Amino acid sequence: MNAPPTGSAVLWLDVDAETAGQRIDNFLFTRLKGVPKSHVYRILRSGEVRRNGGRVQPKDRLEAGDKIRVPPIRLAERETPEIPGRALRNRIEGNILHEDEDLLVINKPSGLAVHGGSGLSFGVIEGLREIRPEARFLELVHRLDRETSGCLLIAKKRSALRILHEQFRDDTVKKVYLALLAGAWARTRWIVDAPLQKNVLQSGERLVKVARDGKPSVTEFRRKERYAQATLVEARPITGRTHQIRVHAQSMGHPVAGDERYGDGNANRELKQLGLKRLFLHSAATTLRHPRTGAVLQFEAPLPPELADFLNTLAR
Repeated sequence: MNAPPTGSAVLWLDVDAETAGQRIDNFLFTRLKGVPKSHVYRILRSGEVRRNGGRVQPKDRLEAGDKIRVPPIRLAERETPEIPGRALRNRIEGNILHEDEDLLVINKPSGLAVHGGSGLSFGVIEGLREIRPEARFLELVHRLDRETSGCLLIAKKRSALRILHEQFRDDTVKKVYLALLAGAWARTRWIVDAPLQKNVLQSGERLVKVARDGKPSVTEFRRKERYAQATLVEARPITGRTHQIRVHAQSMGHPVAGDERYGDGNANRELKQLGLKRLFLHSAATTLRHPRTGAVLQFEAPLPPELADFLNTLAR
């Protein structure tokens, strides 16, 4: 196994079949542990990293048999990385719902990003890499918003990631969310078929809206429980667009409780006074085929205590 570069040594990395298809920046992040991401991008953009003798871009994907040259990295540049605290690592470990040689499923806590970036030093994936230092491959299969909790899939092999991505593209992965909608919703079932368009603001913030020329987007909502000021529903996204459930709920006139981006400010304030401290959106169940065996698997993530307790305080 290749060792991280010393102060004066060039490092040569071989790409095997399992790693083929991975972006070179992600490949280097896992192989150059302790080297800041900013420095990895610097040596990539400067042309100091070579693939089979040629220059590469951060987004380029690797092929089996590639030979990657990494330049010497001065010890001064090898900053001590900020790593997740023990309490957070234990929190991640304690929320693992399933793990085998191909796949890992976690009940992601609310408030924890799926990966570092945008001012965050780490997220779930960085925490898992600390917990599983022997794992050569750990990559997110999909994403959940930072404030959303529930089932999150992580591939432990490149082959598993490829097959699971195919299932997501084919919309064969079935996901069920629990969401508390603001207001009393009179319907028992509603299928929202409204195209969505994503815009990225200069700040990097993603903002999604219903738009005629957007991407086809469909969500099924089913009422589970009515309260005086809100309604608990199951939301089943038929397609998988960014912020889909949140924007479709907004389009119905009943946004998700606690949603500071697409929500109702007055309703949020009232529910906050009653004790709601976060976005009430939870990925409760995910059904898919195992990427290697093809067996149908269903994973369920229990509703976090802070949401379950909050429901118990609501008047019917």
